[in-house]
Amino acid sequence: MAHPREPHRWDPRAPRPTGLVLPVAVDPTGRSGPTRAQAAGPRWRQSSRGLHVPATVSDDCVEQRILEQSQRLGPTGAVTGWAALRLLGGGFFDGLDTDGRTRLPVPLAAGGGRLEPHPAITRHRERLPESEVVVMHGIRTCSAERALFDEMRRLDLWGAVAAMDMAAAAELTSIRRMRAYCSRRTGARGRRHVLAALDLADEHSRSPAETRLRLVWELEGGWPRPLCNRPVFDLDGRLLGVPDLLDPTRGVYGEYDGAEHRTRERHRRDVQRRQDLDAAGLEQVTVVGADLRNPTLVVTRMRLAQERAAGREQRWTLQPPPGWRTEPSLDERLDLRDLLAEKPDDAE
Repeated sequence: MAHPREPHRWDPRAPRPTGLVLPVAVDPTGRSGPTRAQAAGPRWRQSSRGLHVPATVSDDCVEQRILEQSQRLGPTGAVTGWAALRLLGGGFFDGLDTDGRTRLPVPLAAGGGRLEPHPAITRHRERLPESEVVVMHGIRTCSAERALFDEMRRLDLWGAVAAMDMAAAAELTSIRRMRAYCSRRTGARGRRHVLAALDLADEHSRSPAETRLRLVWELEGGWPRPLCNRPVFDLDGRLLGVPDLLDPTRGVYGEYDGAEHRTRERHRRDVQRRQDLDAAGLEQVTVVGADLRNPTLVVTRMRLAQERAAGREQRWTLQPPPGWRTEPSLDERLDLRDLLAEKPDDAE
């Protein structure tokens, strides 16, 4: 099972990259690139065959690494998988393996072109329609649906669910859009695996750790699918809190206590929220990162919370008070974004 990372101050959207440096070929004149002698010296490093960047340019920046490896592609190819999702703005897709340290090879879709094998890349040789290609930061990039399809096929089931959840959290695509894409990829390798992950995905998850807690809750604990980040109100309509997970039948809610919860102000708010929810009859299950590697421990806490909640008077509701502003669904937001993108610049 994958172990999604939960970075401090987690943001599902990646910041827009700046200062990316395009690799250049050797130039005997030294005008558009280094001379052969300069390229062999300490001030330049080779990024791929025949191409170089200044030695001061680090590929520790994941977008720079993607840019450098994308130069291996021919004119019909594109970056795909996690790398494309990163270029599209997905913060979760940082190019590191589940240990948070090991670099993943950059996945490239050849698109019918020639692509030599190399340890820094993985090759995808399936058909790549031009309709599935966009340009991001000057790099030919697979669409969100194609890239996520390729990424989910690479991962185990839990990792594939996290990838879908985090693509949704970054508003790159939706479960409905992914199902529609899968319907067009009948016979594709790994399609059933992707569909199985979509069945377990939830567009309301706000972090990879929340996703993992939900999967432990449902698959290991055998409880029904919890509500994710649903506002809870008291009977007078006052907002009590927005639990990560909620089982409304058992009166139990789950919270992942990540690093961002340890600031003084956040901790103060967490304590107040727990007091309010407890007073309304709800019982909390709290986990930290290490707990997620021990599902048995988490399930035991769930069952103890259920026992504590049994027979308690429930003085809360999911019904929002009059005037509460309901957020548009992910699909509604994506459809509006697409509509605005298609709108002519001079349209009113």
